[in-house]
Amino acid sequence: MSVIKWCLQKFGIGKRGDALTPSDAEALRTAFRSRYHNFKLLLSANNKALQVMSDLEDARKGDRPIGMSFVRAHCTAASVNVFRMVKCMEQLAPGKYSGLGERFRAIQGCITEILSERKDAGEGPFVIRLDQVDKSRADDAGNKMANLGEIRNHLGVRVPNGFVITSHGFREFIRSGEIQSEIDRIVQASAAEEMDQLFELSAELQQLVIRASVPEGLRKAIMEAYAELEKTDGRGVRVSLRSSALGEDSADTSFAGQYRSELNVSPENIIEAYKEIVASKYSLQAIAYRLNKGIRDEDVDMCVGCIAMVDALSGGVVYTRNPLNVRDDRVFIHSVWGLPKSVVDGSVASDRVVVARGDPPRIEEKLISDKRQKFVCYPDEGVCRMEITGEEGAVASVSEPVCESLTGIALRIEQHYNCAQDIEWALDEAGGIVILQCRPLRQAGRAAAGKHPAPDIPSEDVLLSGGVAASPGAGCGPVCVVKKDSDALGFPKGGVLVVRQALPRWAALLSRATALVAEQGSAAGHLANVAREFGVPALFGVEEAADRLENGVVVSVDADGLGVYRGKVEALQKSFASGRSLMEGSTVFRILARVSDHIIPLYLLDPDGSDFKPACCRTFHDITRFCHENAVNEMFRFGKDHHFSERASKQLWHDIPMQWWVLNLDDGFNVDVEGKFVKMENIASIPMLALWEGIVAVPWEGPPPVDSKGFMAILMEASSNPNLDPSMPSPYANRNYFMISKNFCSLSSRFGFHYSTIEALVGERDNENYISFGFKGGAADQARRVRRAKFVGEILEEFEFRSEVRNDGVNARIEGYPEDVMREKLRILGYLLMHTRQLDMVMFNDASCQHHKAKVLKDISSVILNRPSGDSETAQAR
Repeated sequence: MSVIKWCLQKFGIGKRGDALTPSDAEALRTAFRSRYHNFKLLLSANNKALQVMSDLEDARKGDRPIGMSFVRAHCTAASVNVFRMVKCMEQLAPGKYSGLGERFRAIQGCITEILSERKDAGEGPFVIRLDQVDKSRADDAGNKMANLGEIRNHLGVRVPNGFVITSHGFREFIRSGEIQSEIDRIVQASAAEEMDQLFELSAELQQLVIRASVPEGLRKAIMEAYAELEKTDGRGVRVSLRSSALGEDSADTSFAGQYRSELNVSPENIIEAYKEIVASKYSLQAIAYRLNKGIRDEDVDMCVGCIAMVDALSGGVVYTRNPLNVRDDRVFIHSVWGLPKSVVDGSVASDRVVVARGDPPRIEEKLISDKRQKFVCYPDEGVCRMEITGEEGAVASVSEPVCESLTGIALRIEQHYNCAQDIEWALDEAGGIVILQCRPLRQAGRAAAGKHPAPDIPSEDVLLSGGVAASPGAGCGPVCVVKKDSDALGFPKGGVLVVRQALPRWAALLSRATALVAEQGSAAGHLANVAREFGVPALFGVEEAADRLENGVVVSVDADGLGVYRGKVEALQKSFASGRSLMEGSTVFRILARVSDHIIPLYLLDPDGSDFKPACCRTFHDITRFCHENAVNEMFRFGKDHHFSERASKQLWHDIPMQWWVLNLDDGFNVDVEGKFVKMENIASIPMLALWEGIVAVPWEGPPPVDSKGFMAILMEASSNPNLDPSMPSPYANRNYFMISKNFCSLSSRFGFHYSTIEALVGERDNENYISFGFKGGAADQARRVRRAKFVGEILEEFEFRSEVRNDGVNARIEGYPEDVMREKLRILGYLLMHTRQLDMVMFNDASCQHHKAKVLKDISSVILNRPSGDSETAQAR
């Protein structure tokens, strides 16, 4: 039971005509203090809830990566603070707003249901042989192995024998020993956004997986499948284990090089290699990739392919079309001596052969690189990098007949999938072609692939030239040379990433980079794939880039023009990477949008409307609006309801032709007032005094002249609105109520058709300071009211308020500034409160809006901010 209710029932105090005894008065003071305490708790929860909503609104722009931990944490924060507001309302007015709890639980239930949704994976085998796999088994085997099985079993393309450890096997492993529960706990507890935080999170999660034991049933299934492979490929056959995660190698999410592959693995180490690949789901680059792509951790089951190892004479990658130009349908073959690993990880320069389609295919271009190293299989296990000696490095690693055969196989695969393909291949010891992987190829449009004019750059400003375009476009920013992992931790947002080798692990930095320059690598590598996917311009094969480019120096990278230039080159401005949203359309982004629909929208706009009641609250924002409005009313009613003059509102004694009432919540008066009136010199509230300075700074000259249409609009509104009947009690009467303490002020202002609210907390603690503003209504037609709302919103944005205009209403907020700045903002609001009333009647076109905007900005600059008149055109808040 509330303190107030207990006082009334026990002592029967506060009835009309009763003279309050000292003990009665003290009981009511205690009751008011309790009410004020709950009111302050409600205001605190309201501000926190609104901040959460602002964060969610910003996240919905899609211009920064977020994960499910962000979504869940913000939904929880919103729920906790809205629940606190509901409980405070129960204390302020017991039993009066009982429907709030029911609406809160209903909305919370909708949010919980969305966050709990998971795809029903069902049950299935832990292992599937590759000859049983095709694209219909993608949910079991992952796209990579499903594609490999598809071309083997339906096209007859030669691929290695092997099997797949399925998504069901992954779930069996990850659920054993509470691994998944521990991962969920660590991820949810982490607020990792910066690179060093992600690095720590990655290390902790990977070690958790690697230390875990594989369940006996899964271990047995894997080794039995390997025993079957031995029957076809020989006893002790070495294998390669390759990631095939759900979503990997799809059209929109390649995950190129983000997970591990283990090559030339002996049977004794298959289980450990499997755990290493599962753990790579939480590699730094994989976490960053999912975060930037808006992919939920729980949606990525790590399937693993286990296939017979091909000890390649040479190998590489085939693109069935030009990845940099959607109109170029030639086939691009990249190759090296030894394993194809050095092509895809960008560690070795590769040969390139361009083949025109035809019968037979025709070789149009050949570029033979100086290949100084190659990867080969150790006799027992594992792979090593070997130096190439003699003339082998300068010899083509693939012959013309092999190129023709490769082209034929690649075009068959493209025709089967009806889209351009990115294919990894190898030549076995007998010279036969073996396909190791295929996936859709992401291509850049022609406009993105180098159609800007060549810039006219002075020779002294050309820092580097040459190389190959791995991803089209241009970018500008400060150089950041990254040679080791510790360098990556300090990579700045908007920097130009410069590396020696185009290694897949640097993909973790691409979401922050405006351009990428590498000394080694090719357009066929994994990092090039991800750069194109992220829309980051990339220039590879630029010798000495890491030594010649200086950290912190601003450069322009022209991938299409094969150049790096000093400073920002304006001629390339239109080609600079735009930082497009990768989140939009993703799973996390869709979930964010769905839960936000139950949190952010505000439908309860008019406190005097018939729908302003608990049953009509559709979102958490509605509940906060309802609670805030009625909490203010409950505070104002205390003195009147209990006939307690000490805590009743006082009429402000002033010379402005409007009526104002002031309720002192705590220490808002210099001295207590016993009568019905209070003078300004007795006001101690910092925010109210600042607001009042703006209200009286420029005398209001009355309503502006109205044209005939504006006058008719007023007549129509007045005649059609029953609230304006002078014989009826009207919520549209002029009423202006302040609630104040030393550092707090809440103003509810009604003037004719216009309704405004201002709430402010202003003191010495900058991080707690805030001002919120709401404005709605008007007497003119809808179009003019909407123009006036936009007009007010635009002016507030001039002074660093965040504003949102909806129909004829505007809401704005600012926080976190020092006391002197916040007082300045309040003076601006005080001026706008007086001088934007009835302006809707003259908002008949854009020219009128601009005319009145210029006058308002001039007044604010010269009178409110005391700036020289010449500054009025560009008045800005500091």
